[in-house]
Amino acid sequence: MPDLSLLATVLTKSSAQQPSTSTPPPTAPLMARDWKAAPLRQTAPSEDVTRSKAILKPNVQPDSGQGTTEFSQPAIALPRSGSQLYWQRVAALRSGRLYTRLPINSFHEIWSRATRNPTDAQWRRLLALEAKAATRGQGSRRLSVMVGDSLSLWFPSDRLPTGQLWLNQAISGETTQAILHRLPTFAVARPQAIYVMAGVNDLKQGATDNDILWNLRQIARRLKQAHPGAQIVLQSILPTHTAMVPGNRIGWLNQRLAAIAQEDGVAFLDLYTQFTDDAGNLRPELTTDGLHLNANGYATWQAQLAQADTWFAQRS
Repeated sequence: MPDLSLLATVLTKSSAQQPSTSTPPPTAPLMARDWKAAPLRQTAPSEDVTRSKAILKPNVQPDSGQGTTEFSQPAIALPRSGSQLYWQRVAALRSGRLYTRLPINSFHEIWSRATRNPTDAQWRRLLALEAKAATRGQGSRRLSVMVGDSLSLWFPSDRLPTGQLWLNQAISGETTQAILHRLPTFAVARPQAIYVMAGVNDLKQGATDNDILWNLRQIARRLKQAHPGAQIVLQSILPTHTAMVPGNRIGWLNQRLAAIAQEDGVAFLDLYTQFTDDAGNLRPELTTDGLHLNANGYATWQAQLAQADTWFAQRS
């Protein structure tokens, strides 16, 4: 077990290092052998949907536009909606790769015309397939997993620490309870680190502090049981700049979350102090709308994530 007192010092230390935005070097393909759909065609999703698996059938609801963010290379055409990101990841998987191992604008011809949101069940099915692909192609490489809501979902893959594989197992809009129920989705994976961030959607929906903390504690415990060789990292709930979620409440939750992490023998990554202003709100230069992050916000998160991931990798 790592020295948690030292770990707290390392992970809460402010880092001035600017994150790298370089794309990871190509590696051997990660084959998704249970993907039974026909070979990928360079057509819009709406044109090919009737001949695809159920996972590829979008529902009839138009994109809401929520959950999008600014990326590190705004001049490049990048997915800006949940449906576009979904179809990019489907295309990557069907080509035998994980989207986190490819250039961030890959398969533009496929996802650029996507106009309908995937269902929650389709997202879960896709995440399960990605977990299986990563497991089959991992070999001796290190694997890290991100679990959470839209904040984690939209973490730009070109900002993830390099030299390893990454699984993004986040779904937009999810609460801690929803995440707790879908942990088996990636149970087949063999990660060395799992980074969890959740709680803002609970607060928006009126959940109590006790419910949020209980769910996060159960998430940590079940992950420890399912992945005994992995370092479980509870990341602090990020502050907001909206009247829906009082800043002082998030600050108190993070204090309790840090204590829970120590009690249960998991790590706590303090991002809150890097994102909050003197009033306890999300710093305006880091957000697009008071909830979601812009490029500066993800750069701030990446600096802390890279520092923590390096620490864990050296001690694994």
